Amino acid sequence: MKIFGITMGDPAGIGPELILKLQKDMEDENAYVIYGEEYILKHASSVLGQNFYYEKVNNIDDVKDKGVYLISLGLKGALEPSPSSGKLAIAYLARATADAISKKLNGILTMPINKYFAKASGFSFNGQTEYLAFADNKKDFAMMMYSDAIKVVLATIHIPLKDVASAINIELIKQKIKLIKGYIPKYFRFIPTVKVLGLNPHAGEGGLIGDEEAKIIIPAIRDEDVVGPIPPDTAFIDIKKDDIFLCMYHDQGLIPFKMLAFDKGSNVTIGLSFLRTSPDHGTAYDIAYKGLARVDSAKYSLELLKRYGY
Repeated sequence: MKIFGITMGDPAGIGPELILKLQKDMEDENAYVIYGEEYILKHASSVLGQNFYYEKVNNIDDVKDKGVYLISLGLKGALEPSPSSGKLAIAYLARATADAISKKLNGILTMPINKYFAKASGFSFNGQTEYLAFADNKKDFAMMMYSDAIKVVLATIHIPLKDVASAINIELIKQKIKLIKGYIPKYFRFIPTVKVLGLNPHAGEGGLIGDEEAKIIIPAIRDEDVVGPIPPDTAFIDIKKDDIFLCMYHDQGLIPFKMLAFDKGSNVTIGLSFLRTSPDHGTAYDIAYKGLARVDSAKYSLELLKRYGY
């Protein structure tokens, strides 16, 4: 039996609804521990007209058999978007992360948070990915968007576009390549072909449209068994099953990913001591508690946990 954690995310968003919609996917030989509050689950169940069955436990050590469990932190907060809802989301993330780091979970599925309200509540990180790496004391980590159709890894994550050129360097790119080549075969059990994208249009056009390729990317990959630098506008024309695209910034990777795999992919943090997956979308406040949330990405994220959790 494996034990997986599922954080509720921002309770003003669609996380609670997605958890309810995953009920049948949790009817197997594993144990699933939800980190959240009972009153939120009851509210979601009432509004959506769906029964949800679980057992309350005080801590992860009380989980002895398969089934669905709830660890409540006894917190009260708003069910509307606010710093209060952001604070709850971070509390659930912190508790689940601690259990995963202590090897009491085989992986965690984190429901979406809102970065603005998380920050307003006192959260000092730009996203869940950065927090997880900090808590797990990992300096070499990356955000990977994973699907059957396309897989991308980001060299930089949640930073303004104007800061990307100064953020990339030879050491960073080498680090990401090493991480991909070490982590993917070990945990996802295939040998990836790493395709490195250029930063500039046409990958710099020989230095005519920026020199980051010549000064940073080419020296970084010269002695590596990778493909690149590839012009970003043609990189995704021909995608093979084992390709992993190393993209220089957030939207360079996420735009093609969401075009090809929206609702069919997952956000995976590579480099951690445990597997973390998350739906490839946000809190969707505008449709929360209306029964409209699509569960596909959350379902895929849970499937990855079951398949590769360690």
